[in-house]
Amino acid sequence: MRTIKFLVQKEFLQIFRNKGMLPIIFVMPIIQLLILSNAATFDIRNVTYHLIDKDQSTMSRQLAEKFTGSGYFILKNSSFSYEAGQQDLKSNTVNMVLEIPKFFERDLGNSGKAKVQLTINAEDGNSAGLIQSYSATIISNFAQEITGKNIAPGMTLPNIIQIEHAFWYNPELNYKTYMIPGILVALVTMIGLFLSGMNIVREKEIGTIEQLNVTPIKKHQFIIGKLLPFWVIGLFELAFGLVIGRLVFNLPLTGSFALIFGTAAIYLLVVLGIGLFISTVTDTQQQAMLIAWFFMVIFLLMGGLFTPIDSMPAWAQKVTLFNPVAHYVLMMRSILLKGSGFLDLYGHIVALSVFAVLMLSLAVLRYRKVSD
Repeated sequence: MRTIKFLVQKEFLQIFRNKGMLPIIFVMPIIQLLILSNAATFDIRNVTYHLIDKDQSTMSRQLAEKFTGSGYFILKNSSFSYEAGQQDLKSNTVNMVLEIPKFFERDLGNSGKAKVQLTINAEDGNSAGLIQSYSATIISNFAQEITGKNIAPGMTLPNIIQIEHAFWYNPELNYKTYMIPGILVALVTMIGLFLSGMNIVREKEIGTIEQLNVTPIKKHQFIIGKLLPFWVIGLFELAFGLVIGRLVFNLPLTGSFALIFGTAAIYLLVVLGIGLFISTVTDTQQQAMLIAWFFMVIFLLMGGLFTPIDSMPAWAQKVTLFNPVAHYVLMMRSILLKGSGFLDLYGHIVALSVFAVLMLSLAVLRYRKVSD
């Protein structure tokens, strides 16, 4: 135990003397949270549209005002030509063309029905779907208002099913609330993977690994002494990120802090095991960074951080079962937003524990081959 204590002290001294590691530890978390939390969102604001109002009636103007006043749409151009609207779409000047045909108001008054055409740029399918949904909601609300105004005195509206929405866990539909827990996972992963991956390689580059190998230090003492400081730093980074998320973005913290840091402790063992394994198969810090970044990109893109796992192909969903990031992203969101408990996350905790044992075992075996 005394040997491990001195090794940990030595590692902390090396970490804080390394000018390249300090920005990764202290600057990256702030930048990552403040920038990505605002930029990594699927909410769409300021949708530009081209208005083609061929009716020029009171109702057509009211409908156009509904779009502009919604807070989602900005009127960029207007004309009486569909070709002009198409040209704006092709040049990416607008995201949508709203065409109100002639006799729009007359048709509404006579039959209660009228047509409106939406032409949406669908290069980005997700954005197009959201624009279509926003537009459909605006048009539907406008139709209900018009129907109510046209009812004569003494008449009653037919029975209509009223739907009332109740959103759980994120009632304000704030996308930052959904993204910040996932970004915290990315933060902890990057810290653990990159720093642990570069650590032993740095010993190889400066030539001290051979000196350590000939000392009486046992292998388990060496590995614990190498990984424990980064395990502590990873937990510190998580706590630091939670404080920023709470103070800056009002992140809800509905779950148990003991469960948050308990699962983080297991997850960091997985990440540190991967980093240690990478450090044993590389000879330079540059190689370690490239390999770590390769796995990092795959883990994040297939971890449900930006793309819902349910929307992935069936084979990809099965692959995510072996992705530790996917398990921990789900766990963090469940604990922070839903207040999920240990029994709710039991399967994911077992999976991370298995990954931790597997990766640390592989890293220890590989290190034994290198040092012998």
